[in-house]
Amino acid sequence: MTQAAACLDAFPLPALLVRADERIEAANAEARALFGQGIAGRHFITALRQPVLIEAVETCLREGQAREVEYLARVDQRDVTFRVTVRPVDAGARASALVCLQDTSAVQRAGQIRRDFVANVSHELRTPLTALIGFIETLRGPARNDPKGQERFLSIMEREAHRMNRLVGDLLSLSRVEAEERVRPTEPVDPAALIQSCLHGLAPLAAEAGVTLRADLPEAPVRIPADPDQLRQVLTNLCENAIKYGGRGCVVTVTLTGPDYEPRLRALGVRIAVRDTGPGIDPHHIPRLTERFYRVDDHRSREMGGTGLGLAIVKHIVNRHRGWLRIDSTPGEGSVFTLILPADPAEAGGSQGQRGLS
Repeated sequence: MTQAAACLDAFPLPALLVRADERIEAANAEARALFGQGIAGRHFITALRQPVLIEAVETCLREGQAREVEYLARVDQRDVTFRVTVRPVDAGARASALVCLQDTSAVQRAGQIRRDFVANVSHELRTPLTALIGFIETLRGPARNDPKGQERFLSIMEREAHRMNRLVGDLLSLSRVEAEERVRPTEPVDPAALIQSCLHGLAPLAAEAGVTLRADLPEAPVRIPADPDQLRQVLTNLCENAIKYGGRGCVVTVTLTGPDYEPRLRALGVRIAVRDTGPGIDPHHIPRLTERFYRVDDHRSREMGGTGLGLAIVKHIVNRHRGWLRIDSTPGEGSVFTLILPADPAEAGGSQGQRGLS
């Protein structure tokens, strides 16, 4: 092994050395995995095929100037973006070029997510703001002396203002949850009590919607390490969705089971399942339900007052609790949202029967 090859092998990133005669002097294991095992000794153009990268290497060899470019590649069936630095190694006109590649795909994806998020928030706020501005102009103009029209327009303006307020509240909630996601909750919480409290609080909404609420809870006490406010937020969100989208005559049942060994957690866990007998969800929607601003039925969700952030908040809260969220649904048969959460290690006895609440 040459000294150049030995030095390159110590690089943690793909790197290769191109001689003044434009042949590849050496390449480390990461570069060979990216460009091919037999690239040493070949002309660099046979490995680095993109014009912008070829031009950077040629400029470095010819003028001895460092260059930096982007290189797009396909690695393991995925698109990868590399930031490539090309720098002269030996002084003088016969300088070699050291080519080093750094994977910046994660940074690129984060930037795209941020841009999409800003675009989505702007879109969500623009609609109610446009409505408010339009109605204000109408109230100042054609409806100036129309009491009935004023009352109708003010009612719509109030609804749009509440919609913006909900959106801002959900954005702030999402921000707080993300900020705390690495801090695991440790407070012992009784999930059965939270479920009962949540269902009692939602009883008026369910009665108005013609939905029946039920609970199936263990007789034996259960404790889990959790943030009670955030866990209540998760339960409220899932139950509200079931009530809003289940339709009149729907039955929503919240079940608590465990603690039992959960393979996904590799430890004791409890399951909280929110089941409804509503219309269900088409399978192709399920993988995207927890994406920010994703809606199965965009128009209906807006009419119901949804912001498109509820399940994203649920996902982050469950992640903070080191748990899992599972979604099962069959069109025409309803949906089940299951939380799998770690149990207190002392809760080894498991549940010993069920008590119901309807």
